[in-house]
Amino acid sequence: MKLLAIDCAASLCAACVYDAAAGSELGRQELDLGKGHAEHLMSVIDAVLKATGTGYPGLGAIAVSSGPGSFTGLRVGVSAARGLALALKIPAIGVTTLEALAAEAATMFPDRPVLAALDAGRDEIHAALYDKASALTYGPSVATLPEAVAMALKLSAVLAGTAAAQIAASVDHPFDIGPTSATADIAVYARLAAAKGAGEKPKPLYLRGADAKPQAGFILPRQVS
Repeated sequence: MKLLAIDCAASLCAACVYDAAAGSELGRQELDLGKGHAEHLMSVIDAVLKATGTGYPGLGAIAVSSGPGSFTGLRVGVSAARGLALALKIPAIGVTTLEALAAEAATMFPDRPVLAALDAGRDEIHAALYDKASALTYGPSVATLPEAVAMALKLSAVLAGTAAAQIAASVDHPFDIGPTSATADIAVYARLAAAKGAGEKPKPLYLRGADAKPQAGFILPRQVS
C-alpha cells in the first residue's frame, strides 16, 4: 500500500509518499513557509505524487500531523487529509506531533523513555511522556516547566521537541536529547500511520484555544422587526 503523509503543524509544508509494505519512503516535497500552508499544500502534494509516479487512485491511506502546532496549519493539513480521504474512499490517519517526535527520538535512543515537549509560550509546555516501549503514559497535556522537569528526572527520559533545551538547562542533570524541532521528519508520520491503520477520523489537537478571539460586545445583537 502506498500512503501519502502531509504535515502542516509547524513552518514546513511537507508531503511524502511511503510504501507501507516495504517500509520505505518513495519521495518527498517540503517547503519552509512559516505561513501560507493553505496556498501551497495541494501543489506540494501534486509535486510529490508526480515525482514518485503515484496517482491519487494508487493511494491506500492519508496520514496527517494532527498537532499540537500552528493553529491555522493544523486546520489546513487535517482538512486536506480528510477531504482527500473522503474523495478517494480511503482512511485518513492522524499522528500527533508529540508521538512523532518521541518516535524519532526513540530511534536515536532505543529502549528509553521519551518526554516530547513543545514550548507553547506563556510559561506553558505541551508534553507527552512515552515509556521505553513507546507506549503513552502521560498527556498530551499542558504542563509547567517544573512539572516537565520532574517527569523527565523521574525516568531519566530522553528529551525531544522545542522545549528540550529549556528543560535540560533548568536542572543539573545530563539529559540525552533527540530532535529539538517543532515537528518530526515527514517519513516518521508516514511510518507511524502505516503501523496504526484506520481508526477515528483525525482532528486537530489543540491544547489551548486560539490566541485571536472576538472582542466582547463586538457582535451586534440581532434586530427583531
